[in-house]
Amino acid sequence: MPKFAANLTLLFNEVPFLERFEQAARAGFTAVEYLFPYDYEPARLATLLKDHGLIQVLHNMPPGDWDAGERGIAILPDRVDEFKAGVDRTIEYASALGCPQVNCLAGLTPADIDNDRLYATLVSNLQYAAPLLKQHNIKLLVEAINYHDIPGFYLNTSAQAEALINDVGSDNLFFQYDIYHMQIMEGNLANTIKRLLPLIPHMQLADNPGRHEPGTGEINYPWVFEYLDTLGYDGYIGCEYRPLGTTTEGLGWLPS
Repeated sequence: MPKFAANLTLLFNEVPFLERFEQAARAGFTAVEYLFPYDYEPARLATLLKDHGLIQVLHNMPPGDWDAGERGIAILPDRVDEFKAGVDRTIEYASALGCPQVNCLAGLTPADIDNDRLYATLVSNLQYAAPLLKQHNIKLLVEAINYHDIPGFYLNTSAQAEALINDVGSDNLFFQYDIYHMQIMEGNLANTIKRLLPLIPHMQLADNPGRHEPGTGEINYPWVFEYLDTLGYDGYIGCEYRPLGTTTEGLGWLPS
């Protein structure tokens, strides 16, 4: 059965963020992920992980001004210096937390910049970041997100992510496969996962529609989990969903 990580940005919202580590451990999770660690001192987060017997399996690189609506800066030609500074900050946190991989959010597509320039900036930024992260044993991931949840997000499909990885040409760039986003954008989950499995060290889940826990929508998650076992997938699956009720009440879907 796949290994599951609690996404502390979306789960256990009944308590403040720093208390969610304990809640995740009590619920039986041994691994966590969340969007960003940067509002907290890395030593504080590392202590919480250690105290509750948890490992950190993923967080994102700095995304720009998230509260103002930015969803990554990696495609923006006028933010390259900020992106590079974010690589250093990512290494600081991921190293302190023992986090083996980080996700780079590409960003929202601006209307006033030519796509070729945006793509060239993205490729160049990833070519800069991937080897630096590799020096610290940190994998760099990119993610495709459906354009209904985040209109204008630059990467929307697995084909785009695969082409980007090929164009960057690094052995340290991978694909974070989000089952929920890819079900919305393209379906054909089983065949796509099988074909791209060598590029997928981490996955995320939620059901569709609603982005709630497995069993609330159309995706046959028990079948998906068994299928991943047959493929030999050994990465984590981040539980990045919005619980319909309290988090604990909605954990009945977790395989025993």
